Order: sequence, then structure tokens, then C-alpha cells
Amino acid sequence: MTDREASQDEAQNDPNGPSPSPTSDATDDDASEAAGDGTADASTDGQATGADFSDLERRREEARLGGGKERIEKQHDKDKLTARERLDVLLDDGTFEELGTFVRHQETSFGLEENRPYGDGVVTGYGEIDGRLVYVFSQDFTVFGGSLGRAHADKIVNVMEKALENGAPVIGLNDSGGARIQEGVESLGGYADIFKLNTDASGVIPQISAVMGPCAGGAVYSPAITDFTFMVEGSSYMFVTGPHVVKTVTQEEVTSEELGGAQTHASKSGVSHVTCSNDVDCLLRIRELMSYLPLNCEEDPPMNPPEEATNSLDPAELDTLVPESPNKPYDMRDVIEHLADDADFFEIMPDFGENLITAFSRIGGRPVGVVANQPAVLAGVLDIDASIKGARFVRFCDAFNIPLLVLEDVPGFLPGTDQEWNGIIKHGAKLLYAFCEATVPRITVITRKAYGGAYDVMNSKHIGGDMSFAWPSAEIAVMGPEGAVEIIYRHEIADAEDPDAKKDAFIEQYREKFANPYVAAEHGYVDDVIKPSETRERLIRGFDMLENKVVNNPRKKHGNLPL
Repeated sequence: MTDREASQDEAQNDPNGPSPSPTSDATDDDASEAAGDGTADASTDGQATGADFSDLERRREEARLGGGKERIEKQHDKDKLTARERLDVLLDDGTFEELGTFVRHQETSFGLEENRPYGDGVVTGYGEIDGRLVYVFSQDFTVFGGSLGRAHADKIVNVMEKALENGAPVIGLNDSGGARIQEGVESLGGYADIFKLNTDASGVIPQISAVMGPCAGGAVYSPAITDFTFMVEGSSYMFVTGPHVVKTVTQEEVTSEELGGAQTHASKSGVSHVTCSNDVDCLLRIRELMSYLPLNCEEDPPMNPPEEATNSLDPAELDTLVPESPNKPYDMRDVIEHLADDADFFEIMPDFGENLITAFSRIGGRPVGVVANQPAVLAGVLDIDASIKGARFVRFCDAFNIPLLVLEDVPGFLPGTDQEWNGIIKHGAKLLYAFCEATVPRITVITRKAYGGAYDVMNSKHIGGDMSFAWPSAEIAVMGPEGAVEIIYRHEIADAEDPDAKKDAFIEQYREKFANPYVAAEHGYVDDVIKPSETRERLIRGFDMLENKVVNNPRKKHGNLPL
């Protein structure tokens, strides 16, 4: 389906009011008015003379108002901030420097020559977050419904190029109905230019997308290429083809929210990494995420001062946290809370692949990426969603020099036809591949189960993990005792007078011999068996020791990730 079809469909199905306009494929019922309010007609072009700056100030005011006061009020009525208000929240006070303020489109078809608003529907420039440089663009829904034309795209391309040249992150605030219909292939070319730069910048500078309104058709692919996508509940949605097209083609009845709303992409598709309650919450959470990230791939992430690197919880609580029964769940977040510095936990994709936790944290003031099995959900097994989620997160951390902490309690991969037919082999291999190619410091702590191939995949020393610790409760084996006994001693159990008692005896025998951390430790696969209460200090010292790690991988153009 085309961008035009997608955006028109989105417009028709937005319950809050955007509808197709003759001037854009954006999604507001009066998007054409937006272009007329606050625009400067070509006939008013003139130059200030002498010390009279009134013409300059008038033009600046027109640019600042975007689609005009009425349109701004409509944006506020939907509990949405304007493009400039969003930048005010995102950036440190007084640091924003605008680029391309007076850019206008050059299109003369379909009456567009009569509507040439300054900025062309996007505010671009640079500023600071916590005193560090970032480049930004913020789409203005009050102008042409935020639709992307050639001039609009060129402004975004300009800041992205500068971000690459200067080694600083790009943050895009998306609020657009897609390609501007009236500009045809030029708007499509503009999107393609952005996609190419997104790809060139991948792994070089952090790229963050906030979807704060509609994002339809081709517009969705730029956020998908970037590192992290934030969405706002109730006001943002993403889809390639909207509800109307879906109904026409497949006969499915679905709302915009059901098809591509924030919760849908947070829990079902995994497209969204962070879900936010409103615009302000979204922008503040982006600021929080930035505190863990370096500016580019050549820098280390920012450290907190040692005096701030404290944990107020009693470490002895960890000694009793893992239940004695191997089948009883516990919340791995409680473990993370005891290991991390106080209040340092920023979870990524919490509602997708919930059996695996991915999060940024700090240990001893040092930013780390945490990958942890979650025994409270599906016993912590690895499945397709968890594997994809973990692989993407590991690769991001590796690209930007963020050490990895792996907390392991995994009984294996999830069995079943659904998993096998949908490619668990391929998707599980993604997580394996990501850990194998990672060169950042990597430490694993096995808290309880480490069974089968999942033991290998979860950052074992065999695939390049630097250090491996195990708690005394750890069980490291090919499979769990019950399954192993049923295979190894099948005939003995069947021939026994009391099969259940015989089976229990074999299980206990197997557990004593294999289902413990000491056999692995004897082989050097585990560096040390430690008390849980010792873990935080061992991690701090371990990451300090590894901070100058250098790995020289084989020379190649790039690997072939099992996509």
C-alpha cells in the first residue's frame, strides 16, 4: 500500500479528529487550514533596511506560530504539546539553536504556491541534554498535518548529517501523517534519504524516535531503523496500512488503536521500546535514557561519581531470595534492585517477551546493560520474543561500549509447535550470535537454573563471556534432573517395584552429581561460586578490571546475522 493510502486511511479512522486534507496526507480534518494560518505569502518577501528589524521579527513570529493559534489550541485540546513546546521540555533550558527556520517548500502544484509556511512543518536544530550535545527534529502537526515534503525532508537530513559529522545523538519527535501527496515522488525520495542516513548512522551515534502522533505508511520505517522507539498512550500510533485498507483487503474490523497503538506495539509487535502516559512523560524519559548512553561509538558511557554509587538495601537479603524449591518462581527484578546503584533501573520493552528482562542500570556508578531471565514469567524460558528482544539489546550495548551483566535462571527454550514452526531455531540463534560477536565486558551470574543450549546462549564463557559467577543454588546441566532421569534410567524405573520411589532416588542422585555449580567450576566454566550477598562487590571489581578490554575480531565487511 502507498503512503497516501495509509495516511488517508489513518485520517479517516482517528477518533480524535484528523481527517484527509487537500494539502497533505496528514491526518487532521482541517490540515489545509493549518497551512494557511500563520504562513507568509511569497508577495511579502522583502528585506529589512537600516536598524529596522520588524520584518525579521514578523517572520520569526510566523515561523514560531506554525499553523497558527487556532491550530495550536486544537493540538492542546488533544493533550498534545506543539513541536516547539516538546523541544522546550526535552532540552536543557536556553540551549536550543534552530536551523532552517525560514525554509519553505518550492512546490507550485495543487495551489501549494499560495501556502508556503516557514519551516515546512518541522522544527530542526541542536541543543543539550544534561549539558551534552544532541541534534533534534520535531514535526509540527499544525503545518500541513506534519506531512513530509522535499524541504521538510532536507531539514531532517541536514541535522542528521551534522550529527554524524560531529558524533552526537539524533532524537526525532514524530507527529506526521506521512508523505505529502502533492509533492509525489519528491516526498518519497525525501523519506528514502532519511532511511539511508538512519542506516549509515546505526551503530555510530544513538538514534531515538518518539512517536507522538500519527505515523503511517513509509513514515514508520525511520523509527523502526533507529535504536529506540517511544510511544504515547492514546495519541500515537504506527502502521504501514491503516484500518480502512485492512478492512478492504482482509475484511478485518480493527481500530487505529488496536492496529497500531502504543500498547499494541509494546506488547504484541515489539516495535515500541518504551510506552509513556503523555508527551511530557515521554520527553522526560528520553532524557533519562540519554543519561546511560555515550554520544557516539567512540566514547564510553557517562559514569556517575563514586560517592553517588550506593545501594541502600541489605545485601544479606539476596542470600534467601532464591526459593529452595527449583520450581518456585521469584522476581529477578528484586535481584537487580539489590545489585544496582539506588534508583538506577531503566527497563526496555517491559511488556514484550516478559520472560526476559532488558534494562539499563548502573553498578558502582558504571552504566551497564542488564539481560536477565525472569523466573516469574514462563519460568524464565527463552522463546522467540525473548530471543529477539535480547539480541537487539545486546547488539546496541555492544555498539556503544556499554558493559553487559547477564543474570541467568533459564530452564531452556520453550517447546511446542508454535515456537518451532515460527522459527525458534533462527530467532534463538540471533541471541546467540549477538553475544558471540559482542566485545564489551561481559559478566554472567547464574542464580539457579542453567540448562541445555540456553546455558550456552546466555553469555557462557564458551562464547566469550569474560567472567562467570554462580550462586550455590545454581544447577548447571544438560537438562533438569527429572527429564534427565527419565531418559537415562528409563528402563530401571520401569522395572522397579516402586517406580516413583526409584525415580525420586535417581533424581536426587543426579542433582548431587550434576545439578550444582561445582562440576562446572572444576572445569573452569564458572570462575567462582559466591554467596549472593557478595555479588554486588564482585561485579563492581570485575567491571573495573575489565574496563580496558580490547578484542580484535576477524577482519570482515560484516557478519550474516540470522535474520
